[in-house]
Amino acid sequence: MSPYVVVAAVVVVGLLLFVAAMGARLLLAPSAPTRAKLTTYESGVDPVGQDWAQTQIRYFVYAFLYVIFAVDAVYLFPWALVLRSADLGAASLVEIAVFIGVLLVGLVHAARRGLLRWL
Repeated sequence: MSPYVVVAAVVVVGLLLFVAAMGARLLLAPSAPTRAKLTTYESGVDPVGQDWAQTQIRYFVYAFLYVIFAVDAVYLFPWALVLRSADLGAASLVEIAVFIGVLLVGLVHAARRGLLRWL
């Protein structure tokens, strides 16, 4: 069997499962649209005033810092397991040093811009 046939079969089965799930939802889910249900809902805050507002840039800063620390943690755990191997130990040590160096550049950038101050 050709690998393309297998991929096509998986895609077709995935699409059929999606269509079946949407059909089951239409048949089984209750539907009682009201005026309150059709209004915009954003994080529990009722819409008031104009329909456009600016977002504070500080949320981007929090996301930036989260990525620095979360990506670091995600890659350090598997690296700790590879370090035990005798043939990959030295090479992986150099690679993780480069990785942590890149993350430290981001952390130093955040610190220099004053993003790590809590007040």
